[in-house]
Amino acid sequence: MNPTDPHQPSEGVLALAAKLFDLARQGNTEVLTAYLQAGAPADLTNEKGDSLIMLAAYHGHVDTVRALLAHGADPNRVNDRGQSPLAGAVFKGSNDVVQALLDAGANPQLGSPSAVETARMFGRSGLMN
Repeated sequence: MNPTDPHQPSEGVLALAAKLFDLARQGNTEVLTAYLQAGAPADLTNEKGDSLIMLAAYHGHVDTVRALLAHGADPNRVNDRGQSPLAGAVFKGSNDVVQALLDAGANPQLGSPSAVETARMFGRSGLMN
């Protein structure tokens, strides 16, 4: 990181972003929601392209997923590997997260592998019905 580059985020901004990703990963909905209400972007992504909703979905935190969706998070935002939050939730077998994402308009055909393909690969086809 070059501290004289105006396009590089400051250490404080990077620390806050890391905290937000941890909150999503841990399912700390209350604190994350406070940051979202204060203006933190619901579609913030890390260096791998994982969004807050991707991390919350993958770790099975349905309340956090719903809070992010309520603040405008995109349920169809794929990471740099082409993976969708829905496919992550299917992979982990999180029925309630899958349903919350589908209810919010998540596309089961999106990504590589898609949620439908992931369900087929891991014998979780019931999650896509």
